[in-house]
Amino acid sequence: MIKEFEGKTEKEAIDKAVEALGLDRDEFDVEIVESQKSGFLFKKGRVIIRVHVGDDMGDDMESDGGGRAPENDFEHALVDFVENVIDKMGFPGKVTVAFREEKKLGLRIDSDHSGILIGRKGKNLDAVQLIANVVAGRLTNEDVRVILDAENYRTRREENLIRLARKTGEQVRRSKGSKLLEPMNPFERRLIHTTLNDLEDVDTKSEGEGLYKQVRVYYRGVDR
Repeated sequence: MIKEFEGKTEKEAIDKAVEALGLDRDEFDVEIVESQKSGFLFKKGRVIIRVHVGDDMGDDMESDGGGRAPENDFEHALVDFVENVIDKMGFPGKVTVAFREEKKLGLRIDSDHSGILIGRKGKNLDAVQLIANVVAGRLTNEDVRVILDAENYRTRREENLIRLARKTGEQVRRSKGSKLLEPMNPFERRLIHTTLNDLEDVDTKSEGEGLYKQVRVYYRGVDR
């Protein structure tokens, strides 16, 4: 898989790639496509990088070589809605059905603008997914949760968060202190809590207000 990202500096472009792809820096190769330093003619610098990611990083959303076509009126309506939303955002793409489970429907976006549609920490993707779930609730009386993904971002993000949770848990055990993680959505916070649930001497709690709260990982017995 090859994607391009742009930033004012090489570091900024790479940071955007890390956020959009949900990968660590050492998990992909970078090729500088264009480097334009700021100066008299160009007030702002610009660096475009091309990111090369191994094709074996797919998950179950890609295991059949691609998404599936919608099968009923409900799926057709949701697919059309999401395609219309991203088109009005100015980042058109194709939406297909990634998976079907009991009370859960996965939709996959294929777009040349996937990095922007995913957004920083997946917040743009979360926003479109939230709207899609509201629409799904109006289309059917059944309790169906819509999972929206692009470029396998959610699977890679989940794997990275599990690694982060385990690493943080070990750090807290060694220091016998606590550590506050970055703001996360409810699903991501639940993943951190679940991953560290088996550590008897380490506990977790959410802090903050709103949708994006932070998880504090702490050693049991320390002042909270």
